[in-house]
Amino acid sequence: MRPKRRSVVVGAALLGLSLAACTTARDIGVGSGAVGGGPHASPPPFTPVNTPPPLIPTPPSTPPPLPGLPAGFGAGPPGQGLDRFYQQHVSWTSCGGSDKCASIWVPLDYAHPDGPAVTIKAKMRPAADPGHANGTLFINPGGPGGSGIDYLSYIDFGPSVTSQSTLVGFDPRGVGQSTPVQCLTDRALDAYVAGDPSPDTREEVATTVRQWHHFTQGCIRRSGPLLAHVSTIEAARDMDILRAVVKDPLLNFYGASYGTYLGATYAALFPQKVGRMVLDGVLDPEASPHTLALGQTTGFQTELTAYLTHCVASGNCPLGSTVAIAQQQLVDLIQRIDADPLPTSSGRPLTEGLAFYGLIYPLYSEETWPVETTAVEQALKGNGDALLYIADQYTHRSASGHYPDNALEVQSAVNCLDHPEQETLAEIQAGRSEFVNASPVFGPVATWFSYACSNWPIKPSLPKPDYTAPGAAPIVVIGTTRDPATPYQASVNLANELQSGVLLTREGDGHTAYSSGNTCIRDAVDFFFSNGRPPADGTRC
Repeated sequence: MRPKRRSVVVGAALLGLSLAACTTARDIGVGSGAVGGGPHASPPPFTPVNTPPPLIPTPPSTPPPLPGLPAGFGAGPPGQGLDRFYQQHVSWTSCGGSDKCASIWVPLDYAHPDGPAVTIKAKMRPAADPGHANGTLFINPGGPGGSGIDYLSYIDFGPSVTSQSTLVGFDPRGVGQSTPVQCLTDRALDAYVAGDPSPDTREEVATTVRQWHHFTQGCIRRSGPLLAHVSTIEAARDMDILRAVVKDPLLNFYGASYGTYLGATYAALFPQKVGRMVLDGVLDPEASPHTLALGQTTGFQTELTAYLTHCVASGNCPLGSTVAIAQQQLVDLIQRIDADPLPTSSGRPLTEGLAFYGLIYPLYSEETWPVETTAVEQALKGNGDALLYIADQYTHRSASGHYPDNALEVQSAVNCLDHPEQETLAEIQAGRSEFVNASPVFGPVATWFSYACSNWPIKPSLPKPDYTAPGAAPIVVIGTTRDPATPYQASVNLANELQSGVLLTREGDGHTAYSSGNTCIRDAVDFFFSNGRPPADGTRC
């Protein structure tokens, strides 16, 4: 079974807007033992850049697309217009146990349905009790970039759901096994992930600009026309074709993290076709990019404070005897790593970008707080092994240096079509204090979240739908009070924005609620999916 993992990615990769994740980090494990010497010397005092760096030389002209296109392009099904996609014949073939897999055609561009088509890959798990089946339940783990096909292997719905519902996991357009966004080689991805996420000198800013330009041009060359058509609006329209393909009149859906944005967008576009929908750990579709970034920064700070409080209360916290001391230790550690990356036994230095991943991932679940403690303790002794190991789990990098999916690449492509930004370098640098005040530990990196989409080469062209979703059936919106990646207030906001929103609250820590072990949440969701009755609005668990 693949580990339960996040699916939103950050770095120079952190420049890709958000830190949201699909599931939890509870399956992380880190060995003990330290190598290397003591902590490195502290760097010079931090000096923010208050003015833009010298102008970067004009980038070279956009390179031509590579020969050919990503796998999955084609003419599409026979017929004309959108009808040919809604009426296509799909062959579901056995792909392990009772599971069946299929390829579904969707239009590359919904404005030109007679043009090229791309492929959506899906996996179906039939209901355990087909005599009492009540339709299909589509699932999405988040991201953008998370694989719904992979999610099918570890989402743990209760027997009342699996006995009655045929589960379908699918990779949205641009993701995984579906026609994929492609940008960089594995070696280039290594450099991208390890890049400086908080450039604080003119030279570092110039390097960031060049690295991001290299990334975006790689996406253009390797992804072709797909790059302009991976918005969540288009992915939601694809879901309606999937609904039609399985011959369901209504769409039943469970979405976690970014999957809530996908589900809410479907409801906005097709409110009369909403069946039983649960949105768990919300990205507020009406929030501005700045609000999303600042809210997420605050969310991770809230969870970090909860972790540090727990660590200090244990009596043997390696970071110190008070929360304030422990937090400052982390700030100092990150600054030391920024100035002088830590050695690791792999030979790959632990840079600030990699350390950032290593620090945030265990915060996704209270169960992995001990992992955070082990990794930090080793780093304080000059050993970057544990943090590097966690960072590699976060980015899905294998020990051989291979990235088996494209989550790192597709995230920015989707986010920047969904949440376009227009901040200049000067505006980004001037806003640093707001993010650092929100989180002294994570704020310096979060300052730069807006750079990626402010410098994305493709501008969105689709208007925003009406997220009140008038006429939709009840939509259950779940929020966790101390969710680091999707702060609780976003769930409150969406439940209020939707005309039929029903708020269900989990009191606790960690990202998303259904798989957190809270039986009150699980029972409410399982009952809704199996019987159609939502919990009372405002229920708290």
